[in-house]
Amino acid sequence: MIKEKYDVLVIGAGPAGSVTARFAAENGASVLMLERDREAGIPVRCAEGVSHNGIVPFIELDEKWIAAKINIAKLHSPNGETAVMRNNGAGYVLERRIFDTALCDLAAEKGAEFITKADALDLVWEDGKIAGVKFKYMGEIKTVKCDIVIGADGVESRVGRWAGIKTAVRLEDIDTCVQYTLSGLEIDDEACDFYFGQNISPGGYVWIFPKSKTTANVGIGIAGHLAKDKSPKEYLDKFVEEHFPNAKINYTVYGGVPTAATLKEIVKDNIMLVGDAARQVNPITGGGIVQAMIAARIAGKLVAEAVKAKRFDAKFLKKYPQEWDKILGHSQKTMFDMKEKFMTLTDDKFNSIVEFCQKVPEDQFSLKALFMEAVKGDPMLMLDVAKSFVVSKMKLK
Repeated sequence: MIKEKYDVLVIGAGPAGSVTARFAAENGASVLMLERDREAGIPVRCAEGVSHNGIVPFIELDEKWIAAKINIAKLHSPNGETAVMRNNGAGYVLERRIFDTALCDLAAEKGAEFITKADALDLVWEDGKIAGVKFKYMGEIKTVKCDIVIGADGVESRVGRWAGIKTAVRLEDIDTCVQYTLSGLEIDDEACDFYFGQNISPGGYVWIFPKSKTTANVGIGIAGHLAKDKSPKEYLDKFVEEHFPNAKINYTVYGGVPTAATLKEIVKDNIMLVGDAARQVNPITGGGIVQAMIAARIAGKLVAEAVKAKRFDAKFLKKYPQEWDKILGHSQKTMFDMKEKFMTLTDDKFNSIVEFCQKVPEDQFSLKALFMEAVKGDPMLMLDVAKSFVVSKMKLK
């Protein structure tokens, strides 16, 4: 039975929502989580890649939701050269539907309540403050009161807009993406591939994330302002035709991925935004699973503190963005500056970066080395990159 009031109401049951719900519930808050689809993790709007170090603090590894184990990253330049990176830590390609369900199950084990096919319609206001959520469930319009609303409803985030938070980003700061899950391939199931170039994916890249030796997520992301003359699908279709002419398309997904810095405002009285809704995504890669869970852990713990203190005002809740900035937010800003620089790189520069990477000793070749080469000539940005990697290693251990 759905109660009339909860301490916390979470909208969205992706990693951001379920991890927030989990940490809030296990620290004493009553939590209801709403998911508008029939189950968590669908539709899949993700390349499904995640690092080992990023995921293990949040959930025990389970083979059920690991499609492939990744140890190698291959970088392909516009002129056809390849650099192989083996020194960036292990990673996984997930089965997001199963993974997201496991996170929701963990939240439920800790005490959170969870319902699907529950479509949030609006916030409820009392005396000028957010006091609950109106949603459609089982054909009925319901209203549930709460002290804090968590907006974890993804890149489109209606919740943020309802609360008066400016969630819009520049066209340059959202990638237009298309991904196929292809079968009938012959690929290395321990390697992810990344292809760069103005004729391949302007302002972005093409990725190949294996799910087995014969299947893979093959997708493309193009900076929004560069997609007006030729669609991402056209670029991707050309790539697939050239590299996998006999492949079959099993699944297609379209969507936008924020590549902006975190929103300036992610809390107001009685509300917090987490994950894609707050633009807590790596601006360079577009990856956001680990970032969402890190932010959600901070938010969930603070929500429980707020409930105990009976403090739901923005001044108290600002501890969340402050802690986020210490752990990852400032690094995200550096990544955003790097992304801005990457947007201006020519094919010749990409060729030279891969050529440089080919010469780096295998035991020294890492993402840090790659990024430092990419921003060479910008001393301040190079310093920020170095600092970001040191801070990330310290905070993510």
